[in-house]
Amino acid sequence: MKLDLASRWLGGSVLAASDESFGFKETLLVPAAPDFTPGRYDHRGEIVDGWETRRRRGEPGHDWAIVRLGAPGVIDEIDVDTRFFTGNYPPACRIEACGMEGYPRVAELTGPEAEWAEIVPLSPLRGDGHNLFAVADRRRFTHIRLSIHPDGGIARLRVRGEVVPDPRHWDGLTVDLACQEQGGLVVDSSDSFYSSAELLNRPDRARTMGEGWETSRRRDPGHDFAVIRLAATGRLRQIEIDTSHFKYNASAEVELSGAASTEPRDLDWFPVLPRTPVTPDTRHLFTLPTTSAPLTTVRIDAFPDGGISRVRLVGTPEPAARLRAGLHWFNALPASQAAHCLAVAGVPEPDLARVLAARPLTSLEAVPEILTTWLTGRL
Repeated sequence: MKLDLASRWLGGSVLAASDESFGFKETLLVPAAPDFTPGRYDHRGEIVDGWETRRRRGEPGHDWAIVRLGAPGVIDEIDVDTRFFTGNYPPACRIEACGMEGYPRVAELTGPEAEWAEIVPLSPLRGDGHNLFAVADRRRFTHIRLSIHPDGGIARLRVRGEVVPDPRHWDGLTVDLACQEQGGLVVDSSDSFYSSAELLNRPDRARTMGEGWETSRRRDPGHDFAVIRLAATGRLRQIEIDTSHFKYNASAEVELSGAASTEPRDLDWFPVLPRTPVTPDTRHLFTLPTTSAPLTTVRIDAFPDGGISRVRLVGTPEPAARLRAGLHWFNALPASQAAHCLAVAGVPEPDLARVLAARPLTSLEAVPEILTTWLTGRL
């Protein structure tokens, strides 16, 4: 399962657009599917559920929108969704991406310092449907730019891929190793009849029962489960089981097990939290008496069925996992972003050029001291 890196759930935002005369740019990232009721009008025209620009009528140029990804990462596929746009969708689109440090403003993203890479060439679009584009570039990006040629309407934009967190943000802290924005992923579940187990590790709080995991009613002696692959191998210190909004259909009990293997077929489960009653519509915090053994994967068993809003698994990455995360992050940075990081840290130009030329790095041999700190973590 791939996450939508641009999702509003993760903090994605449409920073700017060339035009939004008929439909607001922010609609591109609305988490829900598009909807449209013909015959409804306001002062702009017919009300659309998407981003729609005015007619260019032969003038040069094209329209564009810049999106900050909620979670930077490696993009696998982009869905340019034109549902309900039939006579007003763009004939073609082009998509670029860039990686930049911090929180660049629109002027920086549209200026000469931003190095945009084409990840989807100019490609035809069809109206009223999904347009899926595979992305081969394996670099880590923070922003994308959608260009439509020459104008028209797009209902939704989904940017699916793998989160590549900046592990410098982990240092000296305990973190939710299950969280989507850190790279945690729900990889399996027994049942998602009413709502998906993929909601369990979102970084936000559920606002309704519909934003948590709810299974069907069991009529057999079994129970339900969900499996979360952690962002990094780590040791857990605290577990949160949140049943908020599940008042009459929350799970009655939960049990957590962990595994140290990274191979799905070779998971040897050991106990982390014994079978424990939980209360409806309640956030439960369980601080473990001792830090858990290192684990890569956690299984949540819910007895016998029911609903859970969120699961938080708070702990610290193992040193070897921190190094792997550091190498993955630095190797995946676009060259301009990696060079910027090193230059700001005061790495001399000769060393900077040498390190960039040596990527992908596989060890800490002969790298600047600041890079060693980034890759292994600050103690």
